[in-house]
Amino acid sequence: MHIYRTHNCGELRAADVGETVRLSGWVHRVRDHGGVLFIDLRDHYGITQTVADPDSAAFSVAETLRAETVIRVDGVVKARDTELVNEKIDTGDIELFISQIEILGPCAEIPLPVFAEPDYPEETRLKYRFLDLRRKSLRQRILLRAQIINSLRQRMSGQGFIEFQTPILTASSPEGARDFLVPSRLHPGKFYALPQAPQQFKQFSVIAGFDKYFQIAPCFRDEDPRSDRSPGEFYQLDLEMAFASQEDVFNVIEPVLRGLFEEFGNGGAVTAEFPRLRYRDAMRQYGTDKPDLRNPLRMCAVSEHFAGSGFRIFAALLENEGHEIRAIPAPGGGSRRFCDRMNGYAQSEGLPGMGYIFWRHEEGKVVGAGPLAKNLGPERTEALRVQLGLGVGDAAFFLGGRPTSFEPFAAKARDKIATELGLVAQDRFEFCWIVDFPMFERDDETGGISFSHNPFSMPQGGIDSLRTQSPLDVLGFQYDIVCNGVELSSGAVRNHQLDCLYAAFAIAGHDQAFVDQHFSGMVNALKYGAPPHAGIAPGIERIVMLLAGVDNIREVTMFPLNQRAEDLLLGAPSEIDNESLRELGLRIAKGD
Repeated sequence: MHIYRTHNCGELRAADVGETVRLSGWVHRVRDHGGVLFIDLRDHYGITQTVADPDSAAFSVAETLRAETVIRVDGVVKARDTELVNEKIDTGDIELFISQIEILGPCAEIPLPVFAEPDYPEETRLKYRFLDLRRKSLRQRILLRAQIINSLRQRMSGQGFIEFQTPILTASSPEGARDFLVPSRLHPGKFYALPQAPQQFKQFSVIAGFDKYFQIAPCFRDEDPRSDRSPGEFYQLDLEMAFASQEDVFNVIEPVLRGLFEEFGNGGAVTAEFPRLRYRDAMRQYGTDKPDLRNPLRMCAVSEHFAGSGFRIFAALLENEGHEIRAIPAPGGGSRRFCDRMNGYAQSEGLPGMGYIFWRHEEGKVVGAGPLAKNLGPERTEALRVQLGLGVGDAAFFLGGRPTSFEPFAAKARDKIATELGLVAQDRFEFCWIVDFPMFERDDETGGISFSHNPFSMPQGGIDSLRTQSPLDVLGFQYDIVCNGVELSSGAVRNHQLDCLYAAFAIAGHDQAFVDQHFSGMVNALKYGAPPHAGIAPGIERIVMLLAGVDNIREVTMFPLNQRAEDLLLGAPSEIDNESLRELGLRIAKGD
């Protein structure tokens, strides 16, 4: 007989009745039924009910067991009585009558219960993550993550992509986030950087002649944490293709994501076709470049109805260049109570409020109600209703000013209104592409031109567009993929022409020497026959979050850092002893 087990705890069935077997696992819980002890034994595979009665030689040991003790049991498999069959577990037809127990791993009093799903403080859960991972819900999410990654690998390999591993110790480069730096012992005073993404290495792979690269890539960014972003490391499905256009990337990634969400989405409907929204249209209609398309509400430009109107607040705004008024329709929201509640929501977000109109029957006619309607007058109010396609029992909310100032709140208000009115479709995964991002934007503080997205993207129209168009009109071959309001990835067709790359950086105020100094590896590679290429990198954690139905990235990460970027399990970051610092040529500067 095997030293620890002949079967696992999810394996025994009615066909095994009468056999003498050995199991090992954790004591899930102990129940005393009239002197007979029922011990649920758990391992990676499942739970088996074991029984110790007072006549058993193992009973005296069984009486001492506490939850989460690791034990080995020998015994005989018996069939449960029909009325005692437990259909909730795979082994529910049988139970194991114990003849012998050995304690393999004693357990102290546990700070975090594993049985059931209590809501414990996150700090406790992270400090004792090895216990937290024994809990069913978290364990299932981590296993789901492993299944998703395995499925992604198969889907990518099935399309002819080859998996490579790119370096972890690399050079620092000026990108969107701060690097994690690693001091070099062999080169005192110099540092490696952990890669924010394998961007340059994956481009090098296609420049080297490998046609299709992919990797489940670890990425490291010293960023402030959010619920949907880890403060230290994360993983992404990184891919790059030679001789590829934007359309080629879409044709590769759409079936991968559609198939993945059909496989693991618990029956949730998945977008048949991924619609494409121009960046400017997304901002105008949704106030964000990551819209949740399960929400049917779209903002509309309605400035013409307020220009020169009796509603002086908006009329005065429109006298300023670049200002406009937009409406968020609210079908079914036509009550003063609802409108006042949404107005209060705006105030809780730091705004003075939101103007609103709601429509009702009055003397046999459809009329607008509320202070804004009174100031606008019936003709303009009716024109608004017609444009927005609203009727009795509906409402509309209005925001005005420079779009960049009110769009962030408008996006939140749109989602809030739709959620309150029950308009957001559930059990669906609505994907879309955001395309045609502007290459450049004007810095409000300096008035200068800077890159708005990815500086290494190919401008639409190539170098000719950089030479002939106003910088703010140049669009890039850049794209994001969004699902249910969550940005899963950014991607781009790469700028593989060195003269075009220099020209793009020149518009952003950086000369050739700057590019040569900061991106020497890429510049060198582009000199020696670089093919057109393109790629994308969907985030693993965000995919798993959507499929697991959670909104905190730590709930799908095995050993995450906390909100302060601390590893409570091992105590990182930690101080380094003086001898190690001397080896590295470092000294800690004490604060005043």
